[in-house]
Amino acid sequence: MKGTPMIAGELLVVGYAIATGFVAAGMLGSFYQLLTRRPPSFVLSVDTWWTIISSTVMCAFAGPFIIMRNALRGRRIEHRPLGWLAASTAIAAGWSLCSGIVVLEMTLSVVS
Repeated sequence: MKGTPMIAGELLVVGYAIATGFVAAGMLGSFYQLLTRRPPSFVLSVDTWWTIISSTVMCAFAGPFIIMRNALRGRRIEHRPLGWLAASTAIAAGWSLCSGIVVLEMTLSVVS
């Protein structure tokens, strides 16, 4: 049982990174919706280089928000199976872990 506190600490860090990724995705998705008056989606705008870059970054960081919004709507409106919601949650959590680590690393590099 010597390794248990280490694993618990690592799981806490993973949970914090997932939560950070979900919060960042939610904030970015809500801000996008506030500015454009339409919900974010995975449709990329290819009008100019600026819109290509900004829509790619928006999709990369707001992806978990988009996935969960679509999964919850699909479950509630289209009556999709519970397994669909669970799979979408797992995908969004993995994505949030990755983007949360990026956000935390950027924050730590700015603070240090």
